[in-house]
Amino acid sequence: MTLTRPAPMTPAATWRTRSAFWWILLSALAIAVFAPLPYALKSLAELTDSGQELAANYVDRPTVVQAAFYLHIGFGGLALLLSPFQFATRLRTRVPHVHRVVGRVAVASIALAGTGGLVLAPHSLAGPVGTLGFGLLAVLWVTFAGTAFRAIRRRDVAAHRRWMVRTFALTYAAVTLRLWLFVLIAAQTGLAGVDGQTAFERAYLLVPFLAWVPNLLVAERYLAIPERRTAPVTA
Repeated sequence: MTLTRPAPMTPAATWRTRSAFWWILLSALAIAVFAPLPYALKSLAELTDSGQELAANYVDRPTVVQAAFYLHIGFGGLALLLSPFQFATRLRTRVPHVHRVVGRVAVASIALAGTGGLVLAPHSLAGPVGTLGFGLLAVLWVTFAGTAFRAIRRRDVAAHRRWMVRTFALTYAAVTLRLWLFVLIAAQTGLAGVDGQTAFERAYLLVPFLAWVPNLLVAERYLAIPERRTAPVTA
């Protein structure tokens, strides 16, 4: 008989972890709902006509690339919508069945969205930098989620939680990408007088890595704290 080591008790949540949890939850929900919405309501051609840069980049691409685009934004949005709830202690302890079902859906969504992201990477607006940055993000995202799933299948709860923290750090890149774009564009237009289009193009050359590398570093720093090695953010 194989024995598995039980996961240590989750540390009590502090005002900092609660505040972090609610910020992450609300920002993730906002992007998960509003970022894919234009693509659900309008075609790529319509969005291109209204000046949407991302839509313009894919409007004339082959069908398989467009399909990967919709796969990425649709299932990526679903993964971002569901993932924060997996870190809620009450959900995990009071209704573990729901936690497991939501977790499976989130992991499957990441697999689909990550595969779509890998197809899209060579067509990035950021050129070779985008191909490398977004391509590496897609590979790591799917790999981390798969590793987390395999860990829980063998009942290694501690390893599962660590890998899910890392996975969510990459899922949250959908939020931080937009935050970085806002900051970088505002800094250029407000401080240097750069026009909006040029500011966007310059900013987009940086976000393929800025969107997720700092997230992953923060996650590793969080997991390096002894009492947090086996427990995610709680609320």
